[in-house]
Amino acid sequence: MIRVLIAEDSAVTREYLEWILGQDPELEVAGVAHDGEQALALAERLRPDVILMDVHMPVLDGFDATRLIMERVPTPIVMATASTSRAFQALEAGALVLLEKPGAPWEEGSAAAADELVRTVKLMAEVKVVRRWAPRGNGARRPARLGTPRVVAVGASTGGPQVVSAILGALPRPLGVPLLLVQHMSYGFIDGFVDWLDSRVPVPVRVASPEVPLTPGTVHVAGGGQHLTLTRDGHVTLDDGPAVNGFRPSISRLFDSVADVYGPDAVGVLLTGMGRDGADGLRRMRDAGALTIAQDAESSVVFGMPGEAVRLDAAAEVLPPPAIVDTLRRLA
Repeated sequence: MIRVLIAEDSAVTREYLEWILGQDPELEVAGVAHDGEQALALAERLRPDVILMDVHMPVLDGFDATRLIMERVPTPIVMATASTSRAFQALEAGALVLLEKPGAPWEEGSAAAADELVRTVKLMAEVKVVRRWAPRGNGARRPARLGTPRVVAVGASTGGPQVVSAILGALPRPLGVPLLLVQHMSYGFIDGFVDWLDSRVPVPVRVASPEVPLTPGTVHVAGGGQHLTLTRDGHVTLDDGPAVNGFRPSISRLFDSVADVYGPDAVGVLLTGMGRDGADGLRRMRDAGALTIAQDAESSVVFGMPGEAVRLDAAAEVLPPPAIVDTLRRLA
């Protein structure tokens, strides 16, 4: 049984979330908190398997509550909110994932949103919270390939926003190549994610668009609900094709496209995340001669995607974030 703590200041929403979670026999609502301070106290006392947290709460908001919980009693935290104004600060503090709150039962899409909430809570309960990014004691191998790439493609999922921000924040400006990014995230949060990232890193971050050419020094982020791929002449395309590995946008679709267009003149980086999206695409990039990198287990919040890449022998290098930065700085 997965024990869930709900932190939500609205009594109506609390009851609704309790009802949604209560429909699944594998979930048990262990406690409910009316504000962030109570959430902290209950987290310390109840030791739940996962916390479903609101952002805007009295006394102590979701951002500060998340930070204190991660300091005192590290617990997987799912941030469910109707607003993105401070949501990404909660990711910085240690929340694993952002979700939009399900609408009322009679609203269109509410059933699908409720299913996603339940599925996410169950998945995040399995995550061992890890926030160490220190390099491994045996040191990281330096990549043999040191040619200048024409593009860098990056994929991330659970735990990705934090490590993407850390990596991009340490890159030089100007960055000599365009960077393409697929970050698994609930639809509706991508614009806020791009704004948040753009305010924290020294390189411009934009939502990818066919009208905007690939620009060296710019991060082009896949928008919600569409695959990000490239044409033969290196222009961005967006499409509504079927989900790949359960995702649209899919990291593997991007990596496949980069392999086809740029071959050995590319770098692929697969970061923390649950599942296997991106691993087969990274293998295609490596087969095409590209330099391929997977984040190491010690620094990954979830070693699912990069671990699958290692299993497929898709990653030429397995590195912690500081070593990934060092590699990209020397290449770009």
